[in-house]
Amino acid sequence: MSKIVDGFSKFLKLEKVNWLVSTFFNDDSKVKQVLMQYWNSNPLLQDLHDDFIENTISNFYLPFGIAPNFVINGKDYTIPMAIEESSVVAAASLVAKFWSTRGGFKASVISTTKIGQVHFMYEGDKTALENYFNSKKDSLYKVTEDITQNMRKRGGGILEIELRDKTEELENYYQLHVTFETADSMGANFINSCLEAIAKDFEKEDIQIVMCILSNYVPECLVHAEVSCKVEELYAENSELLAQKFVQAIQIANAEPHRAVTHNKGIMNGVDAVVIATGNDFRAIEAGAHAYASRSGKYKSLTNASIENGIFKFWIEIPLALGTVGGLTSLHPLSKLSLKLLGNPSAKELMQLIAVAGLAQNFAALRALTTTGIQKGHMKMHLTNIIKQLGASDEEKEFLIDYFEHKTITHNAVVEAYNKLVQDK
Repeated sequence: MSKIVDGFSKFLKLEKVNWLVSTFFNDDSKVKQVLMQYWNSNPLLQDLHDDFIENTISNFYLPFGIAPNFVINGKDYTIPMAIEESSVVAAASLVAKFWSTRGGFKASVISTTKIGQVHFMYEGDKTALENYFNSKKDSLYKVTEDITQNMRKRGGGILEIELRDKTEELENYYQLHVTFETADSMGANFINSCLEAIAKDFEKEDIQIVMCILSNYVPECLVHAEVSCKVEELYAENSELLAQKFVQAIQIANAEPHRAVTHNKGIMNGVDAVVIATGNDFRAIEAGAHAYASRSGKYKSLTNASIENGIFKFWIEIPLALGTVGGLTSLHPLSKLSLKLLGNPSAKELMQLIAVAGLAQNFAALRALTTTGIQKGHMKMHLTNIIKQLGASDEEKEFLIDYFEHKTITHNAVVEAYNKLVQDK
């Protein structure tokens, strides 16, 4: 039986589900039930979700949680997080409470510049191209005036248009490198619309436009967040030794890319969870952050730490191109709720909050790694997932949680304890 289908996008949603179940699951009614049980009972809300993408057949839910007790620049926050990894929200909450009694987090936006590029090929004389660009530059701004009008009212718009020679990297390759300020909008559609208008006006017989697109590498859309305290306030015992191990853990991440990737993945656990909760593009954030971690030519840590004159300092600098208006931030009910929970922040404030979430996550991970080890806390959170997989009753769940309170948790150990519990009944 062929699995190729014509006109699938024109099917009704239920027709799509029926085709899928029939073609791939032998008409298994349980598969259809699984898909349909995640449909929202509110038809208007479900229609909203259906329109986010094409060929929607169901909804894929992530747990939506909150991490309270964050103090950032002297202001109290409860941060929304959408993520499936068991220990992330718990770690963020614990770290937030820890630093709330030690001065809290400090955060500041360094820059908010975003980038778009018109990529083109030109085989002629470079001086002639430069002269042409200089003669056209004012026109390139003018052709975008209708697009930038509203953005300019909000303090945004095109900041600069540059001609860049990239022929050393690729024969005949040049680009128009355009910098933007997009205020509280992430600005992807705005930037791409401007670039297309610029490209159309700039193109001529000997200039072949290849493509025009925003860049998700935004090293000048940068935010800094930090915490600091006296070394003796970090740990109940052996503070100096453990603080040194904490700093060394980051030094190792800067020296060893294999470690740096996992190190930064932990940072992005916190970052992505808030990015998703607020309706922003976590894939763009991920790509930009990892590119920034490689800016020296070697992949390194996004965080750093120091001990000077008895003061421990821990900080992050990370590029974050975010929006608080437009896109899903204005459409998804939980994204709107998340932003309201945060006090309807500007894009700059949201940059600070998300950088703090990443810093907090990294602090939790490094503190665990350099003391008790990562598995103790992680497996404790994972215990409930194992118990659910086993189909344990509420009474059995309560017994197993108590049983493993002071024991090493592994999947096999939980299964053995559960089987023994069932057999002894």
